[in-house]
Amino acid sequence: QVQLVESGGGLVQAGGSLRLSCAASGRTFSSYVVAWFRQAPGKEREFVAATSRNGISTNYEDSVKGRFTISRDNAKNTVYLQMNSLKPEDTAVYYCAARISLVVVTTRASYNLWGQGTQVTVSS
Repeated sequence: QVQLVESGGGLVQAGGSLRLSCAASGRTFSSYVVAWFRQAPGKEREFVAATSRNGISTNYEDSVKGRFTISRDNAKNTVYLQMNSLKPEDTAVYYCAARISLVVVTTRASYNLWGQGTQVTVSS
């Protein structure tokens, strides 16, 4: 069973950048589609970005397109979320999620493995 651990969150000013990492245990990480979700206080957890097993296919939520980039290094069992031009509305706890799949999926219910989350706070 793969376990996920996020890191890289923090406090940043609007317009700044952060890179989140999702490190996975287990030898079959390349079999997993991986996604990032986020949850702001009082709001539902929402999809942010996802990557296919080989990293070639990606999918983004509209509000982060052009600002966020998801990538993965299967040799390091790690998925990254590069976040640029951050806005206060990006403030949330960011979660890494994974599932064994042949296609990229974007719905929360589709993912059965979750990390503990990392806080991202963007000040104005």
